Amino acid sequence: MPHDPVFDPPRGPRPQVSAFFDEDSHTLSYVVREPEGPACAILDPVLDFDYASGRTSHRSAEAIARHVEAEGLRVEWIIETHVHADHLTAAPWLKTRLGGKIAIGEHIGLVQATFGRIFNEGPEFATDGSQFDHLFRDGERYRIGALEALALHTPGHTPACMTHVIGDAAFVGDTLFMPDAGSARADFPGGDARTLFRSMRRVLSLPPETRLFMCHDYAPGGREIRWETTVAEQRASNIHVRDGMDEEGFVRLREARDATLSMPRLIVPSLQVNMKAGALPPPETNGVRYLKVPLDRL
Repeated sequence: MPHDPVFDPPRGPRPQVSAFFDEDSHTLSYVVREPEGPACAILDPVLDFDYASGRTSHRSAEAIARHVEAEGLRVEWIIETHVHADHLTAAPWLKTRLGGKIAIGEHIGLVQATFGRIFNEGPEFATDGSQFDHLFRDGERYRIGALEALALHTPGHTPACMTHVIGDAAFVGDTLFMPDAGSARADFPGGDARTLFRSMRRVLSLPPETRLFMCHDYAPGGREIRWETTVAEQRASNIHVRDGMDEEGFVRLREARDATLSMPRLIVPSLQVNMKAGALPPPETNGVRYLKVPLDRL
């Protein structure tokens, strides 16, 4: 059996984690820093976007930037756990202001090829991930100052999803939700419920005390927003993937649930922008930027 790097989790100091919640998209962004130094990484930052007016703003990203500046931090990475379909990324804006390398998983090319066709991006659109500064490989180890980190390929929600294990904390993107919400959908192009189950179980092979940080929370039952849990809590009580839940049962449950879901409200603008590392469309001859809406396609 091939060696699985998940069984050699990072060691070293415990990272400090600050969460930023975007109520409009129910997205959690994070700043992860070394405990006794200035190095940090930003994960999954949000660019505010009002679809009705087409207006963008940097309210959410500004909160992150102010935090980084107030703490005197040095941004080394701006990490996307995957190509988000529910919000636009603020990664380029934050890079311009704070520095750092924009990074995503190496399988981004699969997502670019699929949605490049859907949005008719043409032959000039590179589908090799070259819009990003760095593409993480499965099992790649990297550093954030004194922090040791590990990138794990955890597909299923999308083919390019990654979980980033930084010290004793794992940032799971949309691979897992809080235990009372279970898992994310697996019906986007390139998604697969069976693959998602295996990715979730891979994450849950980390040490039981590993802190898990969610990318979304929708407060089921009206409870307060939560974004942090542990491997042990997920294995004990996740409604979709706790210990004893089998793959076939999960696939039936997930596919039945996905068949009832509508497309995310911001999927059309989000995919066009996020698969290009956050680059907005170039201005046309009148100086205005435009996004496409493919009719009867998604």
